[in-house]
Amino acid sequence: MAGHSGSKRVIYAALAGNLAIALTKFAAAFFTGSSAMLSEGVHSLVDTGNGALLLYGMRRAARPPDRKHPLGHGRELYFWSFIVALLVFALGSGVSLYEGITHMMAPEPVVNAKVNYIVLGLSFLFEGSSWLIALKEFRQQKGKQGWFQAVRRSKDPSVYTVLFEDSAALLGLIVAFAGILSAELLDIPELDGAGSIGIAIILGATAIFLARESKGLLLGEPASSEVQRKVLVIAEQDPAVQRANGILSVHIGPEEIVAGLSIEFEDHLTAPEIEACVERLEARLKEEMPEIARLFVKPQAAGTWEQRRKAIAEATGED
Repeated sequence: MAGHSGSKRVIYAALAGNLAIALTKFAAAFFTGSSAMLSEGVHSLVDTGNGALLLYGMRRAARPPDRKHPLGHGRELYFWSFIVALLVFALGSGVSLYEGITHMMAPEPVVNAKVNYIVLGLSFLFEGSSWLIALKEFRQQKGKQGWFQAVRRSKDPSVYTVLFEDSAALLGLIVAFAGILSAELLDIPELDGAGSIGIAIILGATAIFLARESKGLLLGEPASSEVQRKVLVIAEQDPAVQRANGILSVHIGPEEIVAGLSIEFEDHLTAPEIEACVERLEARLKEEMPEIARLFVKPQAAGTWEQRRKAIAEATGED
């Protein structure tokens, strides 16, 4: 799990900040009676729990293969990332929406509003620091890709989940500030509840996006086209291989790929020579592409592979 050191650093930073912020927000909500501040407290508390779940998922995913899970436990991270998205929606967005509607139906004026402003300011500072750490890590991962393209292609949800949660937190703080300030200046306490509803909308949209990405990873996403091309090039460089037809691959973890390789071997090869070729390929891929955790090789004529590829393309509506 060495590749996750950066991810863990991001999560630890967010975890520590969110816990301190949540306690401070709840205290401020208790003394001032602000609905938006209470929603922000719930938001930070949910984010704290989510960070703990991501760490738990990373630890579970690092376990070695066993009899019941011969391909390893890498997808546990994807499962817990999906649970995080559900919690953001059910607890974060749901509680904020309920609190906002309740406060609008039975509005109460905010007292000691200055306490809220101080807490919101400090929270913005701490959340911003966590956000910058997550942003720096994600920028290193994405390289030259666009932001949304990088998220859609990423196979490690731990960093972008924290980044999107922190982004939602910063937007929520702005909405909470606007709700509390407008409620005080205009003497319309319902606006404080409207701030809670605004926070609920932000959290709901974030949760839906994260759930959609986690769902794709859970169902199984292929390795990138660059990885697939490199595997095919390595295979075709072996003298026993006449042609590497194609590859079927799936991520079972951020840095764990199961690959099925279709190869047309030279016609004169004996069974032991084919076995020796497969061993050479496994050894070379292990050295040059350690992310290929499992390799399955299928001797297959190029024509047969092409027919099956076309059948899959027609069934899925692809070219």
